[in-house]
Amino acid sequence: MAVGMPRGPWIRPGVCGGRRADPWTRSPPSPGAAALMLLLPVTMFHLLLVARSGPARLLGPPPYLPGLEELWSPWALLLCLTWLGLQAALYLLPARKVAEGQELKDKSRLRYPINGFQALMLTALLVGLGVSAGLPLSALPEILLPLAFAATLIAFIFSLLLYLKALVAPASALAPGGNSGNLIYDFFLGRELNPRICSFDFKYFCELRPGLIGWVLINLALLMQEAELRGSPSLAMWLVNGFQLLYVGDALWYEEAVLTTMDIIHDGFGFMLAFGDLAWVPFTYSLQAQFLLYHPQPLGWPLASFICLINAVGYYIFRGANSQKNTFRKNPSDPRVADLETISTATGRRLLVSGWWGMVRHPNYLGDLIMALAWSLPCGVFHLLPYFYLLYFTALLVHREDRDERQCLQKYGLAWREYCRRVPYRIVPYVY
Repeated sequence: MAVGMPRGPWIRPGVCGGRRADPWTRSPPSPGAAALMLLLPVTMFHLLLVARSGPARLLGPPPYLPGLEELWSPWALLLCLTWLGLQAALYLLPARKVAEGQELKDKSRLRYPINGFQALMLTALLVGLGVSAGLPLSALPEILLPLAFAATLIAFIFSLLLYLKALVAPASALAPGGNSGNLIYDFFLGRELNPRICSFDFKYFCELRPGLIGWVLINLALLMQEAELRGSPSLAMWLVNGFQLLYVGDALWYEEAVLTTMDIIHDGFGFMLAFGDLAWVPFTYSLQAQFLLYHPQPLGWPLASFICLINAVGYYIFRGANSQKNTFRKNPSDPRVADLETISTATGRRLLVSGWWGMVRHPNYLGDLIMALAWSLPCGVFHLLPYFYLLYFTALLVHREDRDERQCLQKYGLAWREYCRRVPYRIVPYVY
């Protein structure tokens, strides 16, 4: 395992330097980028529509096609902008720590506030006060469609402004991937690496704040509406909310890890990340809670306990692997990792070949997949729809794992071949 790969949410860690927020960044032609800009929002709206339909068929047509009058709401747009403004204000509050990013082309390092978990706690406090004062949070699920439409509209307009800003940015500020000269492709991937106004970093802000915290807020609203409809939230709804809140809290507590991911150090900030962070994450990742509101599932304590155990095992692997890697990256002499076996490379970096990273080449992926399964199991086994995230994420990780293997072989050469010989399994021991 190459040292120096943290994780994050809209999509997770990659092996040779971090995570990417999509499965489609192997230099697609402009028709591919244009198709994705259409396909991703269509998929998101399809999921929102079928989740509330009677059959709830993932592969079937939606129950109906909403008209513009159902999608467009100035109040939904105002609500989205208010949410972004609130999170931006929390971003600007004094941070418990300010961290430096990776060295840039001009040898400088940008500084980033590490206050994402603080923003989550303050948001929870404000929401709690609002609900106590009569804020109708449980009404939020009724306007998910116009909210998703507003978030998509914001992502498109925001991406256009980012593209225009990048046209006047110096060459040293451009990202290597989104500077192809093809307008559609560069708009999709993003031209500028770290678009900022003063110290406000747009990409870093969007990466973990509005989408992730919005995800758990939508989950909470769905839980509250279920309590109003049925007298109390179901055990299945409690599990989904708890599991995903743990995941989001973990991402924000270890926020500094995102600074070494591919999203931050390599990818430009364009539609791909803007839509993913602002729309795809909150409205797609809350799919299990949406499903449970409209399709309640019986769940007894014995099965619930077993599902909790599955999630705990997944989180233990996920957090243990990432913590071991991050500790080694920061200080290879730390007593917790000093005895781990490594392979030296021509680049001067070392590959961990024992501990979690001696079990499989991507133990963090394994933990992620186990948790994804635990998020879906409370929804029962008679509908495929709640398992969309697991299926999508499995395909994504297999794709990314293949890309990572090629990148690491190119970067580390013979040392990577030796690592693969020593650790033959990629994600699942004795299976794959």
